[in-house]
Formats: sequence, structure tokens, C-alpha cells
Amino acid sequence: MQQVSTRVRAGYAMGSFTTGAFGTVPGLLLLPYLTDSLAVPAAVAGLLVLLPKAWDVVFNPVAGRISDRAGARRPFLLFGGIAVAVLFAALFAGGSAVYVAVVFLLCATAYAFFQVPYVAMMAEITTDYDERTRLMAWRMAILALAILVSGAGAPAVRDATSYPVMGIAVGVLILVGTLATYFGTAGASVSQRVAVSATPRELWAVVKDCRPFRLLLAVFVVQAVGLGTMLAGVDYFARLVLGDSAYQTFLFVGFVGPALVVMPLWQRVGRKYGKRVGLLVSSAVFAAAVVGLGASRVLPVGVVFGLMAFVGVGYAGMQVFPLAMLPDVITASEEASGTSRAGLFSGVWTAGETLGLAIGPGVYGLVLAVGGYEASSDGAVVQSSGAVLAALIGFTAIPAVLALAALPLLRREESA
Repeated sequence: MQQVSTRVRAGYAMGSFTTGAFGTVPGLLLLPYLTDSLAVPAAVAGLLVLLPKAWDVVFNPVAGRISDRAGARRPFLLFGGIAVAVLFAALFAGGSAVYVAVVFLLCATAYAFFQVPYVAMMAEITTDYDERTRLMAWRMAILALAILVSGAGAPAVRDATSYPVMGIAVGVLILVGTLATYFGTAGASVSQRVAVSATPRELWAVVKDCRPFRLLLAVFVVQAVGLGTMLAGVDYFARLVLGDSAYQTFLFVGFVGPALVVMPLWQRVGRKYGKRVGLLVSSAVFAAAVVGLGASRVLPVGVVFGLMAFVGVGYAGMQVFPLAMLPDVITASEEASGTSRAGLFSGVWTAGETLGLAIGPGVYGLVLAVGGYEASSDGAVVQSSGAVLAALIGFTAIPAVLALAALPLLRREESA
């Protein structure tokens, strides 16, 4: 067994503050910043949030190729993470949609140089199945904390100060995560070198050869679109449906907070009944609670927050089980092929997750546009009943449908 030290485990996991903050805050606040501070139409705003994240998917292989040829991953963590922190701090300081689009694109490009080497390092630090699973567990625990801190803290800082101050605060959090993982992984042994760059044809060949990975990825990406749509709608749901933007922080805490408590419980469910069953059950819990939120306009606020807690319980399982199944699939594929595929599989997985979460705000912006949402520069416009209904549907019906729509693929995997 290739033992990984606690310092390296913790250091590697701390990189989740960088990935968690960058993955959460733009999806949560960039859309309302564009529509209610810069008066960008909802459909256009959704596209502006989508495209830079989608660019990550296209650019990741380029960043991976550069990282592969460099022969060392950690310097990319440092310089890529610092660039992300600086650019994120500048993201909410501009006064036009063009400025936001350009800075966000640059930020996404810098993020690729952090994210790709970061993902590759897990496969390079150890080839041992149990150690990979343990590294993933530490990473997921810190990621849940990072999402909670950034997702709940960013709206609170914005409401207390301004969007530019919030951008700087999140930039500092990204910088802390970057430095912690860079110095924390110093001296980590590299048990093997894995390739994370490949041509589209090579990537497709690897994915095509592994049906379980392909189906698991499809489930995860479809559900990620639903989660991204719900995340994008938190601000609008709080303001338009519940009538108070201050509820946004409580909604987000209810969404993510339970993950810190129930993830170990879901892991026990997985050990007793199987990871596939755990994912089915957690997705059903998520969907049922989200459907319940459809009645939010007539429910007491306390009941809405209670339903959000159940949403969070389901969400925790929807994160735990696919990521717990991923090392199983990777190891089985490597044993069957006799080649190292962890880096390529991890890269494809991360690209799929990024794309899914990026599509979410685009979907929500389109729903708002269909409902007649009016953009403004001060957020003071009284929205129509159609816009309020759109905000509700985008936050409830769409995430619930997507959470359940992907599950038949798990049955196909089981019959493979």
C-alpha cells in the first residue's frame, strides 16, 4: 500500500477552496450582477456566464498538454491559482457586460492551468485504490466546506458592502486555497506520471471503451445541469418568490450545510446497500424536496427552509456516490486494459462537471427571458407575474426533472 501522509492529504484537499469558490460564486451571483446591476437582458446574461465556463472544456486539453510537457504540476497550481485570484477580484469591478465577459474568460483560462494539474495530481500521488478513495474523501469534505463558505459568505458580503468588495473577498479565499495546496503538497512523492492531455479522438476512444464510465458521467453531467440551474436561481427565488433577498444566504446554507453532516451517513448507506442504490435514493430525496418547493409562495418561510435542508440531504448523496463510484470504474478499466487511465478519466470527468454546471445559468437565464424578466441597473424593477413564475420554475421544476431523468442510465449500467 502506498501510504500518503496526512499533511499531503490535507494540503491536496485545500485546493478545493480554489475550485469550490470558482465553481460556486459565478454561478450564484454573476447572473444577478449582470441582470440587476448592469441591465443585461436575462438570456444574454445567461450566455455570458455559460461561454467562459464552456471555454474551460475546450481549453483544458491545451492546458493539460502544457502541463504534461513541463514535467511538474505544482508550479501550475501556484501561478494558475494566483492568476485566478487576481482576475476574480477584478471580475465584479467593471461597469459593462463586455468587461465582465473578457475578465471572466481570462479567469476561466487561468483556472484551467490550476484545475487540470490539480486533478492529475491525485492519480500521480498514488496508484493505490484505497489511498485514491481516501484522497477523494478528503477533497470532497473540504470542497463541501469551501462551497458553504463561499456560497453563503459571498452574498452576505455583497449585501453588507458591494459586488466589488465581495469579488476581492472571494479572490482572497481562492488565494488562500492556492497557497495551502501548493505548500501542503511540497515533497509529495509521484508514484507515476499520467497523461492528462489527449486529442479529442484519443479521449473519445478511452471513454468509448469504458461503458460504465460513460454512463456514470452522463448521469453526473445531467444532474450537474440541474444543480447549476438551481444555484443560478437562488438570488431570484429569494427576491421574487419569497420576497426578501436576505433569505438567499439561509437558502444556500440549507442547500449545502447538510452535506457536512450527512455525507458520512450516505457513505454508510452505500456500504450497506450499494453506491448505486444510494444515488437512486438521494436523487429521489432531492427531487421530492425540490418539487415541494414549488408551493413556496403559499408555504411559511420556515417550511421552505426545512425543505431546503432536505434538498441539501439529497444533494450530498448526489455528490458522494458518483465520486465514490469513479475510483471503482477507473481501477477496473486500468486492470482490464493494463494501462494507466486515471488522468484521462479524471480530466474528462472534470470537463463534464464544468460543462454541466456552466449550462445551468444559461438555462435559468433563458427561462427568465421567456417569463419576461426585465433587466435593470438597480434591481428595483417590479417584475411581472410571468417573471416570478419563471423564477420559481427554474428553481424547482427543471432541477427536479433533471435529477430524475438521468437515473435510468444507472439501470443500463447495471445490465451491462
